[in-house]
Amino acid sequence: MAAPPFAEASQLAVDGSSLDASAYTAVVDLSHRAPGWLDGAISAWSAYGLVVFAVLMVLGWWRARRAGAGAALTALAVPVAAVLAYAVDSVLKLVVREDRPCRSLHMSTLEACPAPGDWSFPSNHVAIAAAAAVALFFVSRRLGALAAVATVAMAASRVWIGVHYPHDVVAGAVVGTLVALGAQGALKRSSHALARRIAATRLRPLLMP
Repeated sequence: MAAPPFAEASQLAVDGSSLDASAYTAVVDLSHRAPGWLDGAISAWSAYGLVVFAVLMVLGWWRARRAGAGAALTALAVPVAAVLAYAVDSVLKLVVREDRPCRSLHMSTLEACPAPGDWSFPSNHVAIAAAAAVALFFVSRRLGALAAVATVAMAASRVWIGVHYPHDVVAGAVVGTLVALGAQGALKRSSHALARRIAATRLRPLLMP
């Protein structure tokens, strides 16, 4: 009888526990000893924290419109960078195929362990957060700094609830950073021409009040 698809996927998965399993287990053990309110707050942030990045994107765009079409276009590139980071990260997951640490190490975690085939490396949440944070620095240093702090918190939360190794979240941050720098760099070379084209269309309100 042929093995189920999830069994075949598990056999082919990479085991990342040799890299930083001790750090992962230390964090997960600490989460079991932490107060319930702290675990609840971290779990909520891990699940819904990306909403904060969306709010920062909208705020950055709204403020940038007052500074001119070029600034508004830079702000509009922030969500584009986040989506691109998610896409690149998802491809890397399929290439690397690293099993979740909670599955490889058979540990009890705050969150239910994702199903086999839901790969761990790199972290999608952190890639999106890091891309948004880096891209926001091109819009506003203050918003970028806030998003950077939120990114660190997101990375820590993903390990705390047990769904990622530390190296997963570090790799996600690298992916998000590189994608955001590439996206903003590409935009900078053609921002003026692109802003003029958009300003001549019905999308003009996106660039100016």
